[in-house]
Amino acid sequence: MTTESAAPARPRTAIDAVADAHTDTLVALDPSLATTLGIPGHDTEFQDFSPAGLGRFAAAERKTLQALEGLEPVDDVDAVTLDALRERLGLQLEIHDSGWNLAELNNIDSPAQNIRSIFDLMPTDTEEHWVNIAGRTHSVPAAISGYIESLRTAKDNGKVSARRQVSIVIEQTTKYAAEDGFFAKLAADAKTADGPLPAELQEKLDAGAASARAAYAGLAAFLQEELLPVAPEKDAVGRERYALASRVFLGAAVDLEETYAWGVEELERIIAAQEQVAGQIKPGASIAEAKEILNSDPARRIKGTDALTAWMQELSDRAISDLAGVHFEIPDVMKTLECRIAPTDEGGIYYTGPTDDFSRPGRMWWSVPPGEDTFTTWAETTTVFHEGVPGHHLQVATAVYRRELLNSWRRNVCWTSGHGEGWALYAEKLMEELGYLKDPGDHMGMLDMQRMRAARVVFDIGVHLELDVPARWGTGTWTPEKGFDFLKANLDISEGNLQFEFARYLGWPGQAPSYKVGQRLWEQIRAALEARPDFDLKAFHTKALNIGSVGLDTLKRAMIDQPARR
Repeated sequence: MTTESAAPARPRTAIDAVADAHTDTLVALDPSLATTLGIPGHDTEFQDFSPAGLGRFAAAERKTLQALEGLEPVDDVDAVTLDALRERLGLQLEIHDSGWNLAELNNIDSPAQNIRSIFDLMPTDTEEHWVNIAGRTHSVPAAISGYIESLRTAKDNGKVSARRQVSIVIEQTTKYAAEDGFFAKLAADAKTADGPLPAELQEKLDAGAASARAAYAGLAAFLQEELLPVAPEKDAVGRERYALASRVFLGAAVDLEETYAWGVEELERIIAAQEQVAGQIKPGASIAEAKEILNSDPARRIKGTDALTAWMQELSDRAISDLAGVHFEIPDVMKTLECRIAPTDEGGIYYTGPTDDFSRPGRMWWSVPPGEDTFTTWAETTTVFHEGVPGHHLQVATAVYRRELLNSWRRNVCWTSGHGEGWALYAEKLMEELGYLKDPGDHMGMLDMQRMRAARVVFDIGVHLELDVPARWGTGTWTPEKGFDFLKANLDISEGNLQFEFARYLGWPGQAPSYKVGQRLWEQIRAALEARPDFDLKAFHTKALNIGSVGLDTLKRAMIDQPARR
């Protein structure tokens, strides 16, 4: 499949060469990255999760930064690459030097989940595909062993994730290891597009699945017997660790107290907007009453995951068709976005980008907790825009597509949560601006999602820094228990998802606020440019998306201080 842009290729520079070399090193060190990008040759492998293996990443980052010394940008693209490399790699080295990279463990994004989840992206159509899958299952034990070594080293250095996170990951890894868990099902359900696997290959897969299950059982035992007894009860990570995490997720340093105060004000603004929309749904109705009306409307309800998938796909396809060529440049190869139900039931909705050649398209995944089979369209319309178009899919796929402009690191590797998630929230508001959320129910759903993200700013910063609770929501300083009640009042999600999100914020400090804070910084950049007489919205989007997912301070410098590149 060709993905070449019609634009002439920009000549590669010395800075591009350093960035591309760094990408090649990362692919060699992290086979899961190779699978994510669709690069063959590493499909049966995992990275080395041991302290020595993680040290090799730090060595690569230092080598790349040294290679950049003395290099001067030849154009604005080079300037952004240099800025972004120094900012991203410098922060990675700070994390490495802190020692917390060895202790990485939480309920959503740590090696405990990522070793398993890479199988979700592996194709299953041919025998060769299943040879790769079988081979990778046999590599799970070594990956888990290295991870345990890092966790044990971190423990010996006094760095252990909170007891709550350890307990949850024990549950997760025990499920992965179960007789009816992920790996057992993977082997039991294995087949190619043409039918069952050959007996020898099935035998190899069965053995690999058994070894992967045993490895995860071993990880669960290690967590139960060695880590849990020394895991701290306290969830709050404190200012120093939180400030570093916030910089990593935003690519910008923000005043945490000012941001917390803004989050409180933004939450109040959104609640007031919801009250106004509730009156449109039914005069005099409260927010809760308006939602009940929406939930009881048969036209807004979907039963079953098959119907959910079909609805997601239809809405996504329609958004792409409407926006292409009007508000955004969307090449044909980017117009395919697959909507799928995730193979796990841990909760959450997420996006995975296309391979480098678009042979695997971008995908929107919905992880449905057990027992949930009824869904409401009014609550989720904005989520489809967030994960798809003009949200993550447009953002990520554009960077992948622009091979004639961007080096491989900018296109496929550099990702900053505040930039990416901030764009996706900006995309939700943009769809309101463009008239796609005129229906009061869909508008209420968008406000609900914005309310959730504002509440996360308050919860995350407040709990981890142990700040004062706003008067509307209680007294004293924040605790997880007060925070849970606060989230329950502001996040209109299922009990299963609420428990998942609560644990996520506690175990992944700084990540959840990056959505709303990122949106704030995106909107500030647009506002600064709108003040100029030559501002054009489509051109703004084109330039912004062509930069790729850099840190937000880098983005600000690139958008405001540099001339436009078309």
